[in-house]
Amino acid sequence: MSISIKDHSDSDLLPAAAAALSAEDRAILVNALKNKLQNLAMEDSDILTRLSPQVRKRVDALRELQGQHDELQAKFLEESAALETKYQKLYEPLYTKRYEIVNGIVEVEGVNVAPVDQGDNKGTGDGTEKGVPNFWLNAMLNNVILAEEISEYDEGALEFLKDIKWCRVNDPKGFKLEFFFDTNPFFKNSALTKTYLMVDDELPILEKAIGTEIEWYPGKCLTRKIFKKKQKNGLKNVKPEIKVEDYESFFNFFKPPQVPEDDVGFDILNDTLEQLQNQMEHDYEIGSIIRAKVIPHAVALFTGELGENEDYESTEYDDE
Repeated sequence: MSISIKDHSDSDLLPAAAAALSAEDRAILVNALKNKLQNLAMEDSDILTRLSPQVRKRVDALRELQGQHDELQAKFLEESAALETKYQKLYEPLYTKRYEIVNGIVEVEGVNVAPVDQGDNKGTGDGTEKGVPNFWLNAMLNNVILAEEISEYDEGALEFLKDIKWCRVNDPKGFKLEFFFDTNPFFKNSALTKTYLMVDDELPILEKAIGTEIEWYPGKCLTRKIFKKKQKNGLKNVKPEIKVEDYESFFNFFKPPQVPEDDVGFDILNDTLEQLQNQMEHDYEIGSIIRAKVIPHAVALFTGELGENEDYESTEYDDE
């Protein structure tokens, strides 16, 4: 099963019923949609048959122009993908330098600081801190949408975030986000990843999203709390009642909404599909913001120089 996703260009969503198709039927649907978008032979269209001969000729001329436009757009997408790959390689040394400064690996010219304890990178505000403390946390908090995802309790864990990267993945197409953490008291993972896999490289159809399973230390889980409720009657050898309470947390991002299997009844899908669609759209939006806005513009977000009403001078990823 797949879910259609609104991309940054607000492309129209596919019909909800398409989400219940098998992989084979889905592939057929994608090809059919492509053919429909590219097909210029619409002789039996109800609209065209109602037109006068003169208007019909004008519409045929417009369709020919549309065909030429589509050919140019296909070439644009091909060349822009190659251009993006080229510039990603040029960006990489800058991102590496940013990582080194933020994490105190290298020092910038003219800065002299007193020695600090090994592993202490949070700083005290007295000029002895290493790097730029809480760089990624504050960059994310300065994006309105991401700030809503981050709870007060999340901030303690996100203070240990050292870097965020992204890369394209192939077969199937998509992209992966990587979050690198310093040793921390919350979880064992040194890196958390989130991967978005698309059904098609040109249509905004999300196949699935995959996140890292977080290895929380005992009592440190930020996404849920497990309670053991003792029996009131005090009987021995009676197992306590287990209660699980889910918390709103940024780290739920790594446990994305699960798409039901293809053999789930259509009636069940029909009742829950809209909710699932909204959840997956929101999840994809968060991933896209981190990829296209936070990673390339982290410094401007951290300083607050990039206001929420300003345009991001970055590529719109309409080919996902």
